[in-house]
Amino acid sequence: MNWQNKIVFLIIMMCFTVFAANVPDFTAQDLDFQNTSLNALKGDKLTIIDFWATWCKPCIKSIPTLNKIQEQYADKGVKVIGINADSPRNSSKVKPFASTHKISYPILRDPNAKISTELNVVSYPTLFIINNENEIVYTHIGYRPGDEIILTTEIEKLLNEKDQNN
Repeated sequence: MNWQNKIVFLIIMMCFTVFAANVPDFTAQDLDFQNTSLNALKGDKLTIIDFWATWCKPCIKSIPTLNKIQEQYADKGVKVIGINADSPRNSSKVKPFASTHKISYPILRDPNAKISTELNVVSYPTLFIINNENEIVYTHIGYRPGDEIILTTEIEKLLNEKDQNN
């Protein structure tokens, strides 16, 4: 097996590992430095967890899409949660940033990358969709114009599967 095939095989295996993973309930500080757990914020059917940073240009471009998803799907049991990855040194910038960019969903802080490391997040933005059993059912890395169509299509598909199974 040549090195390119080994890399492709490794990437495929990593994808299967991510899809089979569970997100354990975690507690982190919100924008007001109050401890909040994942289970306290998650949606009844699906939860979108978006790992982002204030310095990340694709993260900034994804905010309007995530706001729209939060608004469009809230009454269908879907919630968006942002996990900010800024370092402790930049912590004071996060709340004003969220206000300036009109982020409409809850933000939790991960200044020491504890949650990011546990979930193998290596680039920003990274978005996970989890079901109500905290299983990762979809992963999206990066953000480009047009990704909003991919995300809403995936959400619709997952909600339809959920409705058919109930």
